[in-house]
Amino acid sequence: MSLLPEIESFLLCPTPQAWIDQALQHPEILLIDHANCEKKAAGTALTLLFRYVDKDDLQYRLSRLAREELRHFEQVAALMKKRGIAYRPVSASLYAQRLHAHIRKGEPAKLVDTLIVGAYIEARSCERFYRLAPYLDEELGSFYTSLLKSEARHYQGYLKMAEQYSPEPIDERVAFFAEIEREAILTPDKDFRFHSGAAA
Repeated sequence: MSLLPEIESFLLCPTPQAWIDQALQHPEILLIDHANCEKKAAGTALTLLFRYVDKDDLQYRLSRLAREELRHFEQVAALMKKRGIAYRPVSASLYAQRLHAHIRKGEPAKLVDTLIVGAYIEARSCERFYRLAPYLDEELGSFYTSLLKSEARHYQGYLKMAEQYSPEPIDERVAFFAEIEREAILTPDKDFRFHSGAAA
């Protein structure tokens, strides 16, 4: 399966090869942090469900998304168990924090920015699964390839909701966060994580 051309143009840079090399050197951290990311994605959807109860379409979309993210968490956890990888706490990467720092405070701008950030996180996840898959063993490579369609759907859903709930065109904010996301990916990080920049 190929990566959606729209995702490649949505993201301003591909994942650096240095990050892929580090992922292959840290297979346990890759899976542990991937599991964490699936839980965090479900948590984000649930937080928005409780915060914006008056928005019917958002309620429906994010309820479905949260269930799917938790299902992905269960699949990663099962793979970890099969491979003898113990679930242990690992610190979060700075990636999401770097994006969230630029979310505006007042509504509806806060919701619109939050949804755009969600779209970038999902798009980058999709791109990383795609880039990693050819380097992995058959079981894990097939699993990551199987996630591409759902991650692409999540990215599209977040972007569609941002357009739906914004009183003005979102192109300018999308372009703004595109630059923030690119910088977050190209900034070296101390530790390897699923969404980290190439570790220094």
